[in-house]
Amino acid sequence: MKKVVERERNKGYYRVLHVPLWIWVFWILPGHLTAALYAHGPDRRHWIWLGVVTLICAWRGYVARLPGCEMRPYITHYGEEKPNLWYRVICYTSAWIDLLVPFTINLIGLIINVVAGKYQIDTLYSSLYYILAGAIVLATVLDITPRARRSTRGEGEEKGWFYIAVWTVVPTQLAGWAMWRLGRFMNLSPAHLGLLRLVAFVGFATAFFCLGLFGKFPRTTRYIVPKGTISDVEVSAGA
Repeated sequence: MKKVVERERNKGYYRVLHVPLWIWVFWILPGHLTAALYAHGPDRRHWIWLGVVTLICAWRGYVARLPGCEMRPYITHYGEEKPNLWYRVICYTSAWIDLLVPFTINLIGLIINVVAGKYQIDTLYSSLYYILAGAIVLATVLDITPRARRSTRGEGEEKGWFYIAVWTVVPTQLAGWAMWRLGRFMNLSPAHLGLLRLVAFVGFATAFFCLGLFGKFPRTTRYIVPKGTISDVEVSAGA
């Protein structure tokens, strides 16, 4: 096992590079704006919201109140009982909403398209987005959401699951977008094209989830630390 190396300070570039990540997280958080962005491209509302989010995230990063932007790592030992910081709870709850809700809506939309022959992504965003987002917020209130729980004791395992979700959702969403764009050039019936899109979406999600589950991607290793003990595995402070 590697010994813990406690960094006294995070490097400046490391802190700065985390700010755009959180800008993206909060920019795409409002479901109705994100649906309009994907359907019609950016408009005045998106640029105003991006300006607001950029200013707030730049400020919070400067004062070291965003995950990854701290002066020094808050979590240095997996298994250590420390109260989770409020900004971590907000940021990771928001990140889980960004990861799971659009992914779920797209999957449901693809299934409906195959079964009923109707493409209803816009309708699903209107009817489901905030319900699903509310369920994740409720999970945080109930102390369930990984990395947004009241204690950081389980960070070693929860961080792994978070990055498994990142490595699963992001490539799958990109593959789904590519299939949507390329579908118009395929000489397929609407039914066959819809089925192909669903198969590609589920196939990518399954493949990337399994690769993450077996630790083939960075930061997907889960460190399960028995209660009452502290891990001697080297801890990375990354968001």
